[in-house]
Amino acid sequence: MIAPKRVLTDEMVAKIEALAPRYPNRRALTLPALHIVNAELRHVPLEAVVEIAQVLGLAPAEVQDTLTFYQFFHQEKPHGTVRAFVCRSVSCALRGGDHLLEHLCKKNGVEPYGTTPDGSLTIEPAECLGACDFAPCILANDDLLKNMTPEAAEAELKKPRARAT
Repeated sequence: MIAPKRVLTDEMVAKIEALAPRYPNRRALTLPALHIVNAELRHVPLEAVVEIAQVLGLAPAEVQDTLTFYQFFHQEKPHGTVRAFVCRSVSCALRGGDHLLEHLCKKNGVEPYGTTPDGSLTIEPAECLGACDFAPCILANDDLLKNMTPEAAEAELKKPRARAT
């Protein structure tokens, strides 16, 4: 019998296990485990959900339930190397956030939640990035881009894409 190919690497499992002492039980590791896998694969495929459940001693449905609760995780295919969340909270909307989202999608030839054909950029709306004093803003991977205009956003999004390739 041929063993099925594993999705989780030994390194991912080690990272999950290293967090265990910080949590009251294995179930509490579900969200951190999803983040670890997502950071490596840029999505969490169903096969990874099953493997995370095995590592944590949970039913796959419990892990899937946590995954689907959050908009953050993609399951069908990887998000772009750079994931740009464009804030559309009231503060950002009043300062052009909706226009910014529309402009970036049109400029990159994608719909909201879409990924460019080269896989370098996914553009997604965000309900709030908690940076109202810098509206409109974008979270590009771990970089908060503040007071964005469409032109500034285009230029700024090229920087992390260049670093990521």
